[in-house]
Amino acid sequence: MNKMKNLTLAALVMVIAACSNEVKSGFDGNVMISGKLENTPKGHLVLSKYLEDRVEPIDTIEVKNNGAFEYTLELDGPTFYELDLYGEKQVKLALYDEDLEVKYDFDQEGSLELEGSFDTKQVLKVDELAENYQKDINDLNAEYYQALSKKDESTVKSIQQKAMELETKQSERVKETINSMEGSFASLAAIGMLNPRNDFSFVDSVVQALDEKYPETKMIVNLKQQLDEMRALSMGQPAPEISLPNPEGDTVNLSDFRGKYVLIDFWAAWCKPCRAENPNVVRLYEEYNDQGFEVFGVSLDRTKEAWEKAIEEDNLTWTQVSDLKYFNSEAASTYKINAIPATYLIDPEGKIIAKDLRGPSLENKLKEIFE
Repeated sequence: MNKMKNLTLAALVMVIAACSNEVKSGFDGNVMISGKLENTPKGHLVLSKYLEDRVEPIDTIEVKNNGAFEYTLELDGPTFYELDLYGEKQVKLALYDEDLEVKYDFDQEGSLELEGSFDTKQVLKVDELAENYQKDINDLNAEYYQALSKKDESTVKSIQQKAMELETKQSERVKETINSMEGSFASLAAIGMLNPRNDFSFVDSVVQALDEKYPETKMIVNLKQQLDEMRALSMGQPAPEISLPNPEGDTVNLSDFRGKYVLIDFWAAWCKPCRAENPNVVRLYEEYNDQGFEVFGVSLDRTKEAWEKAIEEDNLTWTQVSDLKYFNSEAASTYKINAIPATYLIDPEGKIIAKDLRGPSLENKLKEIFE
């Protein structure tokens, strides 16, 4: 189990510089942020805007002696901001056509109140979802490394299973949250928490609906383009053909294995996680090969020597192919591979039925198919 990167809303919406040419009827382009702060510490009230590659401070908001403040923004479409309350609390804002009122008492944790701006309230849902998930991941990582230090393989395997279950549950929570947002553009932040390779249909439907509601919004247009590129590799689609030479120099086609369940395994001799996973694939191949399970290894090695040595050392007896072009491999380009290990599982008809299976997830999927 690789240690998961911290999930912060800033990372999720950093690239959502949402600028739209469409403005709702009756919207004059102005949004007011106002509020009342109690027991303010020393410091400033700072408003920042999410740009394509950073969060940039745009202004300091004056707060009166009684803690009241008002600030008017000119918007041309849905936009993400962050309100920094004296460096002690950051509030993510999703602003479009509704004013927002903020209330907060610095002496009372959890006293934040927001009125107006339905979209901003939806962003807070995403922020809470990310924070809770990160806490669960951190707890699981602590258990994992403790078991690893004790060389407790049984517990390590159990924790890996828990991690997969946690990821699946989180995906369902994210989708439920998006469905509760009533079409708010704030769902763009939540989409960033899903893996479009595994949740393509759902993400595609959400983006299509957002595009209709917020036409010409930059982030939505970009997402649509990315999804169009991924569409050919989505679940249920025919797996693109791979025709590459094996170590003997003979060209082998992926379609040669039609009629069987085939794991397309992108790997390389230099890839440590790939090599660490190979014993697990060897075990499962030996267990299910007679029942119709095949592995089609696609190496991203640079030299034939390294490739063949790894095949022998790891006892890989299934079909192996490679054009020895590293990530410039024709197959890597076709399957949008930018990191390995990476896998696609295809059914006897040649359609994609799963992606990125390894460890317990691969074992569970094969049990589901063959037992």
